[in-house]
Amino acid sequence: MTNAKEISKGIVKAVITLCLIAAGLYLIYQITDIFLYIAFALILSLIGSPIMRFFKKKLRFNKIASVLSTMFIFLLAISGFIFMFIPLFTTQAENLAVLNTHQLQDSFNNLLLQLDTFLDSKGFSLDKILDASEISSKFNISFLPNLLNTIIGTLSGLGIGIASIFFITFFFLKDQAVLKYQFKKLLPKPHSNQILNSIQKINNLLSRYFVGLILQMTIIFILSLIVFLSFGVKGALMIAFLCAILNIIPYIGPLIGNILGVLFTMMSFISEDFTTVVIPKAISVMIAMFVIQIIDNSINQPVIFSNSVKSHPLEIFIVVLASGMFTGIFGMIAAIPIYTCIKVIGKEFLPNNKVVQILTKNL
Repeated sequence: MTNAKEISKGIVKAVITLCLIAAGLYLIYQITDIFLYIAFALILSLIGSPIMRFFKKKLRFNKIASVLSTMFIFLLAISGFIFMFIPLFTTQAENLAVLNTHQLQDSFNNLLLQLDTFLDSKGFSLDKILDASEISSKFNISFLPNLLNTIIGTLSGLGIGIASIFFITFFFLKDQAVLKYQFKKLLPKPHSNQILNSIQKINNLLSRYFVGLILQMTIIFILSLIVFLSFGVKGALMIAFLCAILNIIPYIGPLIGNILGVLFTMMSFISEDFTTVVIPKAISVMIAMFVIQIIDNSINQPVIFSNSVKSHPLEIFIVVLASGMFTGIFGMIAAIPIYTCIKVIGKEFLPNNKVVQILTKNL
């Protein structure tokens, strides 16, 4: 009898526990946006930290004035982007038919038809190549308008999200010392200093990384825009924006951006003579985009990925490649920040480990 009661209590306890876990997971799912706001606010605070230090140390502003000045810069940048660029992006995207998947696919199919005619005149058959490899049936560029629609829809519909992110960012910047003090109370005393030192180093490194990443995207955007405007490509602003966004994805993103740039260039002149206009324009843009990538890889990449996070380029390449194999594109994007955190923590808690010493000698 006693065993039956204990079993019954155990079952009831297990059911209650499972219900509480389910309720907790459901609650977390419902407030996912809050975690996203906190994540964006954290990134903004990392970007804003060096700006705030500049106001405090160079211009002698007090803390509140420094924070408000930093937030004002963010507000100007985001407001200018939304009110000046979003309408331009939307208009140019419509001109490119990027917002219309079927129209974009039709334009691409028309391009393939003209390319087939051109290759036939040279003794090649594009139809046979495509039929043999089944590329035409597998190649679907619907991801492009979906990506663009998501970006534009998110930016135009943020509203409360932007206000929430700014509110959280303000207190992240203003109360850094208070948050650090309160957080220290929650830490186990034997390791509190090590954890806080790790957090401080991570903040400094990731601040430099995100600032550098924004600078890199800006440079890619400006150079790509100059190229597309120079060759008279329709929707130059939109294509340059896509190239800059895709450049966030290490190694693969720039390649995809270059391919899309060439494709959009060819589709921009689809009504012109294919041999004398479309092909020369496409080759010229391809060469120009290749030059931009050389500049990015030889100047931007070492400064951002090596100097900002204190890691060797080969080390970064292996980490990004491994992350892409296991977790895909999002893993590649997050690989460098996560790896930087792991290195800092390893240096702080395992300073005598030989592998850690080799990997963190520049930290």
